[in-house]
Amino acid sequence: MNFKLLFMSFLILLINSTQLFANCAFINDSDDQALCRAQAERSSTQCGFIKDSDKRSYCRAVVENSSTQCGFINDADLRSKCRALAGGSGSGSSTQCSFINNADERALCRAQAENSSTQCGFINDSDKRSYCRAVVDRNKNQCGFIRDANLRHQCESSAK
Repeated sequence: MNFKLLFMSFLILLINSTQLFANCAFINDSDDQALCRAQAERSSTQCGFIKDSDKRSYCRAVVENSSTQCGFINDADLRSKCRALAGGSGSGSSTQCSFINNADERALCRAQAENSSTQCGFINDSDKRSYCRAVVDRNKNQCGFIRDANLRHQCESSAK
């Protein structure tokens, strides 16, 4: 009986991860698609398929929960986001987010770093606001409000 229960649990986990991975296939940008797969699989193997070196370092840092890769990122905003989020969501390292120039990205970063959707209310772009709430609150229903197809697919794979 325990074997059946274990096998069924494995199948459910496999089906759920396959569904998350499948949403990534609809993302147009190949780098964003690889980042999506890496986050869905929780494996940095997919990061190696990312051509942009900044995104590749970001991917490895966030998926591996290690900020060591953040130092290799040239883009200042992405480096700040990396330092805030590497080490795991909810780590409370939102002070790095204050260095991000774009107000919407800064609020999204804070929401993810603090693992609190209250910051999502400060996002002006309605698609990003819904994405923020979906990812932070782990509520896939919010993804349905996103008009941008790429962001919606990314949302569906990230809001576990």
